[in-house]
Amino acid sequence: MTTTHTPLPPPPALVPMTQVFCQVGPLVTLGPGPHGERRYVPLGGGTVKGPELNGTLVEGGVDWQINRADGVLDIAAHYVIRADDGALIEVRSEGLRHGPAEVMARLARGEVVLPAEYYFRTVVRFTTGAPQWGHLNKLLAIAVGQREASLVKLDFYRLA
Repeated sequence: MTTTHTPLPPPPALVPMTQVFCQVGPLVTLGPGPHGERRYVPLGGGTVKGPELNGTLVEGGVDWQINRADGVLDIAAHYVIRADDGALIEVRSEGLRHGPAEVMARLARGEVVLPAEYYFRTVVRFTTGAPQWGHLNKLLAIAVGQREASLVKLDFYRLA
């Protein structure tokens, strides 16, 4: 029996959405857990600027992390964007950050590290009740990140 396969569609395009600049507080560790060191970083205010979304970050978000034994940092950030029109948009961003041990040590010390020296990617989902932003409830985005001493920079791209 022969099977015919339908060709796969082309991969989705990455469309620039916005840039997020998030102030971060000091790391808090809960100590070793069954899957690695459990910790979190409080998220402060910040700005959101881009071709599709502009606004500010609402203080009070949290970036939950697991520092795994293999050197990978599992990230689960949860925060809120206040769009320029006042609408509130929930953001859930889950992903990974890792790189060579010496690069990650430099990041931990708060040194400037070029984003090309390590991997920092997340999958982003949005939730909002604001009708003008309802299309965000129906899309997936990815973010490419850069960590600094007291700031995280994220470039968001929606999957077209």
